[in-house]
Amino acid sequence: DISPLLKDPVAFRTLIDLLEDHVRASFPKIDFIAGECLDSRGFLIGPPLAQRLGIGFVPVRKKGKLPGPTESISYSLEYGKAELEIQSDAVEPGQKVVIVDDLLATGGTMRAACELLERLKAEILECLVIIELKALKGSEKLNSIPFYSLLQYD
Repeated sequence: DISPLLKDPVAFRTLIDLLEDHVRASFPKIDFIAGECLDSRGFLIGPPLAQRLGIGFVPVRKKGKLPGPTESISYSLEYGKAELEIQSDAVEPGQKVVIVDDLLATGGTMRAACELLERLKAEILECLVIIELKALKGSEKLNSIPFYSLLQYD
């Protein structure tokens, strides 16, 4: 639960500072931050990070929430099925993207977001999260896509 972090402006600013420092140090050229908006938390982290980096933000949302033509994907969750969408013109082929979210658990949602961006032929530089639940092995679903988490719990 990142709610306490969101309520504390100093802590939230520090979080964005840490993420910004990591992205700047790791990727000299980046076009977009993409945020998973299934549960709204990636959406809370992505826009301020993108703004700090001087780049755009691309939402990846649950089905039916985005206007215009979209690409969608169905995927399995530990408790059922879900569907994600991205606008068909969200990125151009070859544009460099970092995907952010608050938590990586089983990895299904992050993998689905990666697949959507791959369909649009984006270059996914990294999947970036605040918290990783290592025992659930979600990062294994990301295959060869680089992954970084600020905090890890077993």
